[in-house]
Amino acid sequence: MNEATEAVGGVIDGAVAEARLAAAVSGPWRNPDNVARDGYRHPGETLQFFGVMPDDTVIEITPGGGWYAEILAPYLREDGQYVAAVVDPMALPEGRGRDYQANSKAGLETLFAGSAAQYDRARIVAFDPANPVFGAAGSADAVLTFRNVHNWRSNGQAEGMFQGFFDVLKPGGVLGVVEHRAAADVPADDRSGYVGQAQVVAMAQAAGFVLDATSEVNANPRDTKNHPNGVWTLPPGNRHEDTDRAKYQAIGESDRMTLRFRKPE
Repeated sequence: MNEATEAVGGVIDGAVAEARLAAAVSGPWRNPDNVARDGYRHPGETLQFFGVMPDDTVIEITPGGGWYAEILAPYLREDGQYVAAVVDPMALPEGRGRDYQANSKAGLETLFAGSAAQYDRARIVAFDPANPVFGAAGSADAVLTFRNVHNWRSNGQAEGMFQGFFDVLKPGGVLGVVEHRAAADVPADDRSGYVGQAQVVAMAQAAGFVLDATSEVNANPRDTKNHPNGVWTLPPGNRHEDTDRAKYQAIGESDRMTLRFRKPE
């Protein structure tokens, strides 16, 4: 370790963890387009709320283009483990879905290969969404997912995903969820991208989790949640007429719930 990184007993000191996280958030390797979204996504505050420490094993579920991977992988590189859990393309039938997941996986592999100093110790695991297994049972300190629950819910996969999270976590481990927040419960066939907060809590509790805390760090009271193309009307999707650009830029990104669950000891 490069600093006085450990307290008595080998546990990384909270002040050191905070400094490391700040360094990862401000890292010059981050894509400038991703940095531009920090004001809406509050990565430092969000990860602090989830309690992620530098020596944790953290599994991020479907990290997409690696927005959070750019922060988490370097943060965990020295003393912890970052695991990107991606959909196994071969678990899907041929077609657009498989192609999308193959491209997503390849993009993440390219990101990791392009900067060894940040990503050489990051791991990628592929899972079958019909029977999701993210690692050995009881092997992870934290599972994190950002704006994915609506996809699993619309695909009928939410129950299995939350059960997979529960299984891979150690007793006392944390499940951190950020999701677009609907004004109230939404029907099963809803395609707005929003989900009711009570619905997400119920999904997690059904898998055995206990709701530990909630945060409003990613809340946006300007979001009316009644947009013509759902959440994708807002930035960064921007699926709207050019004449409405100023209107939706003034709203900003979606209102989001931020929930911390815990697997009972």
